[in-house]
Amino acid sequence: MNSVPTTVSPFGSAAPCSDGDNAECTVVELRQYTLHPGRRDVLIELFEREFVESQEALGMRLLGQFRDLDDPDKFVWLRGFKDMPSRQAGLTGFYTGPVWMANRNAANETMVDSDNVLLLKPAWAGSGLGHQPLNRAAAGSRIDPPGLVDITVFSLKSAADQRLLDFCRQDMTRVLEHAGAHVVAWYITEDAPNNFPRLPVRTGENVLVGVAVFRDAQQYDAFITSSAWDRLITPALDAWLTGQTQSMRLTPTPRSTLHD
Repeated sequence: MNSVPTTVSPFGSAAPCSDGDNAECTVVELRQYTLHPGRRDVLIELFEREFVESQEALGMRLLGQFRDLDDPDKFVWLRGFKDMPSRQAGLTGFYTGPVWMANRNAANETMVDSDNVLLLKPAWAGSGLGHQPLNRAAAGSRIDPPGLVDITVFSLKSAADQRLLDFCRQDMTRVLEHAGAHVVAWYITEDAPNNFPRLPVRTGENVLVGVAVFRDAQQYDAFITSSAWDRLITPALDAWLTGQTQSMRLTPTPRSTLHD
């Protein structure tokens, strides 16, 4: 079982992404957890009760938590940091702190694997998600907010070049917004060394990650049915791609800040 660590050595304190609530984090983890059957809601309840404010108090930013509509045993979330040194400090503080130490066994018991993690950075300044704490429901909420969040991981032949980023910023974003996505964000691989190795990240690959928030599953399905992406984007985009593209249809958990 690959789960999160039980102890690490202290390192210091982290700085938040910025003093502003809507700040863009320059380092983001896309974390996909595979869970034991029937344990996802158990982890979500524990996570949203114990691990939201406790991480943000250390300067980290929880940008969204989700259920995967196509995999009942997957929990997906996004965690942001001001920079790589703040990542090291924040993770060290949390995973040696009292909240994690008190709840680690209960969390780890739900997990089969927690090592599917991409370390990312905004594809360009302003392309990432802002931190929106006012969108978060109060502790104890059990009501899922509306929205369908599509997160797609495009595997690239090499590091994203300027031509790809221009195509992404213009054509790809325009197609998503025309389909009704009211939040669109883009990330690429952060190739800095993992400075908290007790939490592994995927290495040796280059990715482009898109995040798009739709009003609901019906709006997203209409976008897919329209074939606009296949007609307007895929023929040009294929030149940069290698391997399989992963597309996740996600619904926000009760305390996710990213939703419709």
